[in-house]
Amino acid sequence: MDQRQALMSFAALSQETRLAVVRTLVIAGPEGLAAGAIAEKMGVSPSNISFHLKELERAGLITQRRESRSLVYSAAYEALSGLVMFLMHDCCAGHPQVLGVSESDGGCCSDAGPDLNQHA
Repeated sequence: MDQRQALMSFAALSQETRLAVVRTLVIAGPEGLAAGAIAEKMGVSPSNISFHLKELERAGLITQRRESRSLVYSAAYEALSGLVMFLMHDCCAGHPQVLGVSESDGGCCSDAGPDLNQHA
């Protein structure tokens, strides 16, 4: 994930309803939830939730698919993982206990980790 994408993601998550939607969809799993069910869980109108879902989808944090007459939304786990990895890229600074892992576990301080500078 590059810095531009991370900024878009953080901007999308900086609103209370959108953060709650992402957390709800992470819990829902890959099968996701229909837009109406999300609106009901969040206690907001369908038009309001549509606005928030559009922003989250634009940021790449959720995905949408059509099932019959419903739009079903799911967390974009790869993008969310990329955002966490972006945050933790320089986390250890020589101190693996930051993440509660040891160097022998191959934690974030290991040289064998993923290339975090790649563009998503």
